Amino acid sequence: MPTPHIVVIVQARMSSSRLPGKVLLPILGRPLLARMLERLNKCQTPFTTVVATSTDSADDCIEEFCRAEHVAVYRGSLTDCLDRHEQIAQQWNADLAVKIPSDCPLIDPRIVDSVLRFYLAHQEEYDFVSNLHPATWPDGNDVEIMTRSCLHRTWAEAAKPLEREHTTPYIWDSAPEQFRIGNVAWSTGLDYSMSHRFTIDYPEDYEFIRTVYEELYPANPTFSCEDILDLLNRRPDIYQLNARFAGVNWYRHHLSELNTVSADQTKQLLTT
Repeated sequence: MPTPHIVVIVQARMSSSRLPGKVLLPILGRPLLARMLERLNKCQTPFTTVVATSTDSADDCIEEFCRAEHVAVYRGSLTDCLDRHEQIAQQWNADLAVKIPSDCPLIDPRIVDSVLRFYLAHQEEYDFVSNLHPATWPDGNDVEIMTRSCLHRTWAEAAKPLEREHTTPYIWDSAPEQFRIGNVAWSTGLDYSMSHRFTIDYPEDYEFIRTVYEELYPANPTFSCEDILDLLNRRPDIYQLNARFAGVNWYRHHLSELNTVSADQTKQLLTT
């Protein structure tokens, strides 16, 4: 089969309620988004990367960053991220659209490659492949692959606000009746999705991510997920920086609306 044109879509915005401007916070002298894109550039699978931001004036600085870095950027709806993905897939003529949110600055390019390789080896069998349903890797290694037709159908049919905001719930919540979905699990057999948090949503997450970069990047800019876990074994104080948020994700607000997510796949945030 011909190699499909893959477009990786990195959705980014400045208006985070818990940590405003998080995507441009400094990590070793560079914006967090730059560090994440640097990691994606280490992937072996060829793809085009497009940053998907909004037309809100607060996101002007994201467009300015992308222009300065010669990174493709699209601006669309602030709340309808599904529409952003659909418009990018059309404009960049994607055969496959890959959702990787900008709050994953520690994402391991090897994991991205492994999920893409799985899809490419089974592209006649699936409309959607991810490593999230169920998740096994530490939170913050999110990869979701949609065929162009799967994305377009989702864009046309998804109606709930959560389906528009989070892009893919209509797909995996409608399977297997509507879509053929596949999942790639961590080959170790471990499940750290609820115990280890490599994503950013709170100030403590930023401290964790900044510290991991400071500890690992100077010696090895392409440090792996395993390198991070080794560091945390040696330095449990770093693990503790954001440990209380491990397992806390957006699912917790929508358990009554989601068909394929249960309470054991999220945690409620405990205030201290």
